[in-house]
Amino acid sequence: MSTRKDIRRVGVIGLGKMGNPIARHVKAAGFDVVGYDVAESAMALARGAGISTAPSVKDVAAKADFIIVLVGFDREVEQVLFGPGGIVGAAKPGTVIGVGSTIAPRTMEKLSERVAGTGLELLDIPLCRGEQAAEDGKLLVMGGGNADTFAACKPVLSAFSNSVFYIGRTGAGQVGKMVNNQILWACISINHEGLKLAEKLGVSPDALRPALVASSSNNWALETGAENRPVPWAEKDMTIVLKEADRARISLPLSGALKEVIKGIKIERSLPTPVDPDA
Repeated sequence: MSTRKDIRRVGVIGLGKMGNPIARHVKAAGFDVVGYDVAESAMALARGAGISTAPSVKDVAAKADFIIVLVGFDREVEQVLFGPGGIVGAAKPGTVIGVGSTIAPRTMEKLSERVAGTGLELLDIPLCRGEQAAEDGKLLVMGGGNADTFAACKPVLSAFSNSVFYIGRTGAGQVGKMVNNQILWACISINHEGLKLAEKLGVSPDALRPALVASSSNNWALETGAENRPVPWAEKDMTIVLKEADRARISLPLSGALKEVIKGIKIERSLPTPVDPDA
């Protein structure tokens, strides 16, 4: 559909644990960056790191060639795009919106349908590898949308990612991220159960882990000790998996059990679940 001009001005909506380091890396790569967050504390931290901030989503949208959206839930993405003072009503024609949030593939498709005809372009660019990778500039991006537009945005994405993949049509990036998380949470869950079993039987998990990593049971979560870190978004991710499976009319019995295992891990650790404002 498009041949994109060079992108120099980048907006970041959501300056939290992912958005703040992403904004810093993009600025360090030589782009003009402006950010916004509903939390003034996040805005202050960004300014302290040398990131320019704007008083609203609308003000970011008016200034940027490429806007990266990093909010928590499907409904929040919709509000940022189409709500009062949202991106769609303020951005100039040709602006690219990249949804870095993890949302349902079907939600991404609906957003794309609504953006069509506005003169704006929508990509889904969900992020993998987590907060430390964001700090290190070593995230992984799975992209969906127009291939030429994605290619034009790749220099920005490469500022905070060392692995950038174009997956296909709009929504394909979210499908890729959904499947990644489905497999990730499965690995984290079985690592948690297996190491707990070893400990109960008198074998130190710390002593056992290197042997498992060198063996046929190895996985990224085992290598990094991911089962010991918080899992605040796991239930949300698995809810997306199961809803998409229902929509596709396929049975995923392991994923159904996995959602309950993840819930049990969170209960065991007394971890809160992020609150969807529209749940």
